[in-house]
Amino acid sequence: MTPTSSNTSNETPSKFKSFRDNLFLSLYSWTKIPLIGFCAPRVIEATNERTVLKINLGFRTKNHLGAMYFGALAIGSELCIAMLAVKKIQESGERIDFLFKDYKAEFLKRAEGDVHFICEEAQVVVEQIEEAKKSSERINRTMKAYAIVPSVSPTEKVATFELTLSVKRRVKKTT
Repeated sequence: MTPTSSNTSNETPSKFKSFRDNLFLSLYSWTKIPLIGFCAPRVIEATNERTVLKINLGFRTKNHLGAMYFGALAIGSELCIAMLAVKKIQESGERIDFLFKDYKAEFLKRAEGDVHFICEEAQVVVEQIEEAKKSSERINRTMKAYAIVPSVSPTEKVATFELTLSVKRRVKKTT
């Protein structure tokens, strides 16, 4: 099957999955961290290998120079890693806490359009959650992500990020 051919049976699950991923992201962000919901991120792609999120450049995310505010860039970079962690933790049924231990960013160009945040190390998150299910120790993994503005250049990075995700399974206390 060629990439341009149409097959509704193949398109429907991906459209449904995309809808489901975006609904999950919206509900989670507005109930747990409303600032994320305010930026209105959208899932473009979410697999166990790669996560791509989009944040539109608009009045909520734009700075005084017409580029994306670095706070919105931080939200997108964190979320392209955290979204998969949240989903995998929820699917595991375990009580696993996560947070970001450190954050490094390099802003290369002004993001003057809708920004896509890409993490191609999603498998590391999957493995980290699996490891946390079997251990009571804190597990730290540093992952990389980057941002592009496809309307300007689909390959040129406007920012790169390194974040350390820290997870730990809650152990039931015995009294």
